[in-house]
Amino acid sequence: MTSETALRRHWPEYLIEACLLGAFMVSALGFTVLLEHPASPVRGALPHAGLRRALMGLAMGGSAIALVYSPWGQRSGAHFNPALTLAFFRLGKIEPADALGYVAAQFAGGVVGVLAIAGVLGSLVAAPTVNYAATLPGAPGPAAAFAAELAISFATMLTVLTVSNHPRLAPHTPLFVGALVATWISFEAPLSGMSMNPARSFGSAAGAGLFDSLWIYFAAPALGMLLAAETFVRVSPRKVHCAKLHHANATRCIFRCGYHELAATRET
Repeated sequence: MTSETALRRHWPEYLIEACLLGAFMVSALGFTVLLEHPASPVRGALPHAGLRRALMGLAMGGSAIALVYSPWGQRSGAHFNPALTLAFFRLGKIEPADALGYVAAQFAGGVVGVLAIAGVLGSLVAAPTVNYAATLPGAPGPAAAFAAELAISFATMLTVLTVSNHPRLAPHTPLFVGALVATWISFEAPLSGMSMNPARSFGSAAGAGLFDSLWIYFAAPALGMLLAAETFVRVSPRKVHCAKLHHANATRCIFRCGYHELAATRET
């Protein structure tokens, strides 16, 4: 399938991917302002940084779950992450033209989402404690941030592949993803800011004008998820059925899909 044909047939899924990451960025910046801006009464009431991170984790984990289960998420597969799309492309579940369309839409959606919430909240998102929710290396430095991003991306992708290809657990894949997002934000964020998503980090970096460390958030999540994909196909006895994170629905699937095989296994 050519890029032109894919765009003509699958542009709704591409647009959905942009909107999903845009919505995720709106949520990320909105909750960061609520929890971290000095003028926020929530920050004043919760002086412990660890508690605020845990609440942020719950908010963003819940946002991820809601987006994947949403009608739009059910249709596109709810990647809203170029590293995830790249891993499924390596696994042979996505046509090259669709992978390109998804990645381009995800980057566009991340930037538009940041610009949209910045237009509503104004200077609040630029406060030093908010800083457009930019993902930056923590005190241990760039090497630790890279290693942490690599580790959490590997663990997340391996979990997605394990759960989404299990007959009984597959419909609950969004819950596992949301739980991991909440966990990583709560405990890993001091090391890297917790990204796992090149387009998410690019959106924040574009708003804040901070590009020095962006290579970490491009390279580590992609490498971690590709390593997880390679590990799964070499170690797991299960096959990869589809690139959707939630497939138990009636929406169309544009991927190289074998979900019917998994569904048949669940019914027997």
